[in-house]
Amino acid sequence: MSSSQLFITGLITGLGLIAAIGAQNAFVLRQGIRREYTALVVFICAASDAVLITLGYFSIKYLQDIVPKIVPWMTWAGAFYLIYIGIQSLLSLKNDNALKVSHPDTPNVERWKVRSIAITALALTWLNPHVYLDTVILLGSIAHRYDNGYVFSIGAFSGSVIWFSSLGFAAFKLAPALSSPRAWKTIDVLVALTMFVVAGSLIASIF
Repeated sequence: MSSSQLFITGLITGLGLIAAIGAQNAFVLRQGIRREYTALVVFICAASDAVLITLGYFSIKYLQDIVPKIVPWMTWAGAFYLIYIGIQSLLSLKNDNALKVSHPDTPNVERWKVRSIAITALALTWLNPHVYLDTVILLGSIAHRYDNGYVFSIGAFSGSVIWFSSLGFAAFKLAPALSSPRAWKTIDVLVALTMFVVAGSLIASIF
């Protein structure tokens, strides 16, 4: 796989893992709509992903030196986890989920101070147990299936930057669409297809 293909694979995989209804995405969208330290929130979320993805890449590399077979094992586990995510995305189609946020006419800078906003963004990222499974273990193990796996990790990080930047800085335009269950059903289908394709490529790479 060429570097450009590997970068795109990482980008799509990163986007697929991040693009899900959750407290972190709702918080980023809300801050964007309220115009309250949006750049700070986007930076914290994207920078946190960068640290976690980097940690995953180097920690898996370290473990691989100690236990050479750990990458194939984790590749199988990662493939099944991606399939699980895809199935969960398809199952969520029967629910009318959407992001619910408020739409104030003017920015509210008194209610949410910069410190509390920063702490909230950090907590929603680092206290979420799934983030470690997704970024450290899953993305780290996938990256080491390839000789230039760091390109995959860069792609995954780029997906994080694109997602959070779009969600935060384009909040006013995105809010109506993301408040619609139909939009999230479309996202769920795309996420499911992405997860199945990546899982298939992982399994194929083992043989």
